[in-house]
Amino acid sequence: MRIDIVHPKIFSSFFYNSTKTRLKSNIKGISTDTREIFEGDLFIAIKGNDFDGNNFIKRASKLGASAALVSTISIKTRIQQVKVKNPVDTLIRIATLWRQQFKIPVIAITGSNGKTSTKELLHHLFSGSYKVHATNKNFNTRLGLSLTLLELNEFHEISILELGSSMPGEIKALCEISDPTHGLITNIAPAHYMNFGSIQNIVNEKIELFNYLENGTCFLNVADKELSKVHIKGKRITFGINVNCDFKGITSLNNDGTFNLTIAKSITLKRLRNSSFIKNIISTSAVALTIGLKESMIKSKVDSFQTPRGRCQISKVNGITIIDDTYNANLNSSIAALDYLNTFSDGGRRLFVFGDMLELGKKSIKQHELIGEKCLNLNLDYLFTIGKHSSHTFKSFNSINKKHFLNPNDLIFSLKRYIRRNDKILFKGSRGMRMENIIKEVFSS
Repeated sequence: MRIDIVHPKIFSSFFYNSTKTRLKSNIKGISTDTREIFEGDLFIAIKGNDFDGNNFIKRASKLGASAALVSTISIKTRIQQVKVKNPVDTLIRIATLWRQQFKIPVIAITGSNGKTSTKELLHHLFSGSYKVHATNKNFNTRLGLSLTLLELNEFHEISILELGSSMPGEIKALCEISDPTHGLITNIAPAHYMNFGSIQNIVNEKIELFNYLENGTCFLNVADKELSKVHIKGKRITFGINVNCDFKGITSLNNDGTFNLTIAKSITLKRLRNSSFIKNIISTSAVALTIGLKESMIKSKVDSFQTPRGRCQISKVNGITIIDDTYNANLNSSIAALDYLNTFSDGGRRLFVFGDMLELGKKSIKQHELIGEKCLNLNLDYLFTIGKHSSHTFKSFNSINKKHFLNPNDLIFSLKRYIRRNDKILFKGSRGMRMENIIKEVFSS
């Protein structure tokens, strides 16, 4: 990870307040990886279970870094080293103080699915009307969020931040760093189930964002059965599909698999191709309208938005429709993607290429079986599965039209032989399965 520092002198003063050490030269950026270091950077020596950034101080110095925040002093190097107990914790303290300079709307987004795509869409909606600061890529951890906040400057008029959590307590910590004024929870699903143990524990983790916003504004997805039950102390604004709420989304289906969407009777969008993205449009429209964006601007921006790679992207190659939903997978998102595949009614076979859903713990077997049962209920034409856990999906799909693989090359070979013009193929799997590589190899010339 690396960021530029716009105001080196101001940063130096915050650095001194947190470390009681003065930097000998103004830094131009901050890097946690020597492969990304620029001349004049501050290198953060992170120490983990399998690596120790303190071992790379000499390399950072040779590459032109002007200083390093370390937990162990490295001898025989000219670079200024500032020793602290934990460099990451020190960086977090600096970022927390940095954030407190700015009195602008800070919108925090969390949830089990759709955080990054929601953030990207909301950024797109406000761009052109506001000078927007936002999380880069998916820098949604304590370290990533801190680096993101240090990019905030006086020119920005609004900040959009993504908060990620894979363990209990992380959302609360991220809120304390970022001090949001508005909060949006996309949904609740069994993501990182192995680390939380129950859906209720996941709910408890995510709603720490709303708990923090006692004096802020909470955007509540009342169509989500888990979120609809939560108590909110701050200002409550509701949204959802086909439910009574402040920002109600009403959908209709066209025979080519596209959707029409009306939001709060004031925004109408036609021929949307991504069913899972409809939820993002409703939630971000609720935020944008509340903060002051006009309906006409929202419609124009949604029309010009390009769906992020791997998030239900639609493309065609040689007459074959490819639905690339490979960014990640859990039970809810996989079922939603299958429902979308089922909306295509203009002929052709419907095929599903499915990789393991990871980090599900004891729920893994049952949830993979449920995917197979869903495929059976939809009467899919063929199921291809790959990985250890998806074998349970393969077994529960009670049809002869299926194949299971452990080796990606075998799957790629089989797909190339089987697919034909007018097929509709959905690719889905957890991030660790790298299902996007399957698409690339199958459809490479």
